Amino acid sequence: MKTLNNNQEVILEGLKAGFPIGLGYFAVSFSLGIIAKSANVSPLQCFITSFLNHASAGEYAIFTCIRDNVSYLEIALMVLIANIRYVLMSCALSQRVHEKESMFARFIFGFTVTDEIFAVEIGRKGYLQLAYTVTAFMTAVVMWSCGTTVGCLAGNILPGRIVSALSVALYGMFLAIIIPPARKDKLIGGIIAICFAMSYLAARLPVVKNISSGTRIIVLTVIIASVCAILFPVKEDDVASESDVNQEEK
Repeated sequence: MKTLNNNQEVILEGLKAGFPIGLGYFAVSFSLGIIAKSANVSPLQCFITSFLNHASAGEYAIFTCIRDNVSYLEIALMVLIANIRYVLMSCALSQRVHEKESMFARFIFGFTVTDEIFAVEIGRKGYLQLAYTVTAFMTAVVMWSCGTTVGCLAGNILPGRIVSALSVALYGMFLAIIIPPARKDKLIGGIIAICFAMSYLAARLPVVKNISSGTRIIVLTVIIASVCAILFPVKEDDVASESDVNQEEK
């Protein structure tokens, strides 16, 4: 029996990471497809939009703006605000990119950033691997795009309660992403608990609750990430050693 080479193992890891993410994506993007239908967006346009825009908030903004017949400039600004958190995620991931990676590879790493892909990337040890990132992303984004397309085709056939219930799958997927590393590292578990608590408080404090959810997420991310970076810095040597350990294990 032939053994898999290192690249094949990385691709299989990407498939394993991307498939459950894609299942959650399909459920959420299905409801987005129904919104797109109300805005008279075609199924093909849904697929292309979802393939190029990988955020439910950003895509919701796109479809609602189209439905309300707003200007292109307003659509661009809305999507920028809704998706600006990915700039922070990209900055965090850039610390895990090997210095020998090409500029093209760096663009790919940036293009494939989503909340869930970011989570699984950060959860892996060592430097980012292009084969893993592309495989996980393509597996997930195709299901995301197909979900939007199917939702658009289905229109308003399904009852609203069923559509709402489907979106719960995404929260289950988030739990599946954060629980394993939290069990392995108490520090990560504590930081996750703090994030939950601060997010809850921010959504209910008198002044802060009036700020949009996207802006709250950005502000909390900057604050918590900055504090953790100062108190618990990760040295570059540690990342390199983790990468070496991974290579030895494979």
